[in-house]
Amino acid sequence: MTELANKRILLGVTGGIAAYKSAELLRRLQDQGASVRVVMTQAATEFITPLTMQALSQHPVHLDLLSTETESAMGHIELARWADLILVAPATADFIARFVAGRSDDLLTAICLAANCQLAVAPAMNQAMWSNPATQSNLAAMQARGVQLFAPGEGIQACGEVGEGRLMEVPDLVAATCGLFPRGLLAGKTMLVTAGPTREAIDPVRYISNHSSGKQGYALAEAGMEAGAKVTLVSGPTSLAAPPRVELVPVVSAQEMLAEVQARAAATDVFIGVAAVADYRPVQCAQQKIKKAGNNKLTLELEQNPDILARVAALEPGPFTVGFAAETNNLVDYAKGKLHSKRLDMIIANNVAEPGIGFNADENETTVITAARSLPLPRMSKQALARQLITLIAEAVNQ
Repeated sequence: MTELANKRILLGVTGGIAAYKSAELLRRLQDQGASVRVVMTQAATEFITPLTMQALSQHPVHLDLLSTETESAMGHIELARWADLILVAPATADFIARFVAGRSDDLLTAICLAANCQLAVAPAMNQAMWSNPATQSNLAAMQARGVQLFAPGEGIQACGEVGEGRLMEVPDLVAATCGLFPRGLLAGKTMLVTAGPTREAIDPVRYISNHSSGKQGYALAEAGMEAGAKVTLVSGPTSLAAPPRVELVPVVSAQEMLAEVQARAAATDVFIGVAAVADYRPVQCAQQKIKKAGNNKLTLELEQNPDILARVAALEPGPFTVGFAAETNNLVDYAKGKLHSKRLDMIIANNVAEPGIGFNADENETTVITAARSLPLPRMSKQALARQLITLIAEAVNQ
């Protein structure tokens, strides 16, 4: 299982002989699904070349704090914001001391000072330097600030001495790094989510639509990504920014959404149909803006849109298919009917008539329905609900 799927790790390499192990560490982190970028101190480049780390990471290695190529866009801030984890391995006694002092006179310490993500250090140094009270005091100060310590092991060192201070072995470092993140419930899976409304054109100016904001679908796409899935989000028009590390496919109409979903559904493990797809569209879309009629009435002939959810559920073999039932009354009964008629694996029923939940709101109150059970979930934020739903979906998919 790729336990670091969709995780971004910034690997800091400082100047010690153990720097040669950073290349192997980078590779093993990638094996677990992580995207890895590298920052090296100038001293580190004396032990292992930036070219080696660049070739392995497939990204430029970052070296200089005052680089004209990156700092015009505040590159150290961008790197700090990019990372889910900053892992410094090896971390020398000098780096640890400068970090504790709040120094930011090189790129790596500046990034650490600017970061809001988790920071982990894997010390490597001579056994006397490790046991020195100054080093131990610095390590205690780091841990008190929430820094994760990957403690070194014992053994023969490059200087010929024996004792504590050897860099933690690479497999153990990888395992410790994986342990910093929640287990990837959907690691290795592909997930396809639809979100938002569709717009069905009446003329070049007007359209038929609904009140869907897309918030719940976007939250589910992000929660799926956090659970390790490769996520594609097919979205009708919304004002929301695309979740990070999620492929966004913008569409407008139900027919456009159907085409994009059909192109991807066969290769998908989980399909979640959250979009509020318009049930009907005008039979004809006027080529010019319709002018007001003298009798103050306008008659539109409508035809039914394709049922995207039912078409995905009918695929053989098909993905684990989850639908949403936005209702204003008889919530559970209508949802159960859709579960069976559309042959869904799961349906999420939510009441869009109650103020403060459903369309355009930041909270939802739902009932999760499968063939085996109905599980009411209390009112909560759409982000919290998304994480709970992804856990329930993962449990069903991984059975």
